[in-house]
Amino acid sequence: MDLRKLKTLIELVETSGIAELEIQEGEERVRITRATPATVTQSTMLHTAQGAAPAQSAAVPAAVVATEAAPPAEPEGHQVKSPMVGTFYRSATPGSKPFVEIGDTVEEGATLCIIEAMKLMNEIESDKAGVVKAILTENGQPVEFGQILFLIE
Repeated sequence: MDLRKLKTLIELVETSGIAELEIQEGEERVRITRATPATVTQSTMLHTAQGAAPAQSAAVPAAVVATEAAPPAEPEGHQVKSPMVGTFYRSATPGSKPFVEIGDTVEEGATLCIIEAMKLMNEIESDKAGVVKAILTENGQPVEFGQILFLIE
């Protein structure tokens, strides 16, 4: 695959809303992953179908490559993770008061947020009593399965 085409694909991923792109042409395969706020890694890898070792693209800065080797720091506190893919909402209706704020004390079973999945509103409840230490997702943003939403102390 020629370098101009690779650069065009990288620019496409950076400017679009997609997080990952994988293309295969014959024996060559390219996978481009865009960095997200929760992840500090960006990799552009070129593989051949014979299973040769991946070659790092020149488009990826050396600092990013070094960062990939270090494991990301785990946030401290009890993690409340998303049980599904969907859209995160902090309140029941637009403009109403959020279910919880940072610093609020919550009981086990208290509603923390809503995740909309396939037009169904799913209340996400706290599985531990404590104080909300952090809210790691913005209102109206898409969330993935297993993504950390809240930290509770």
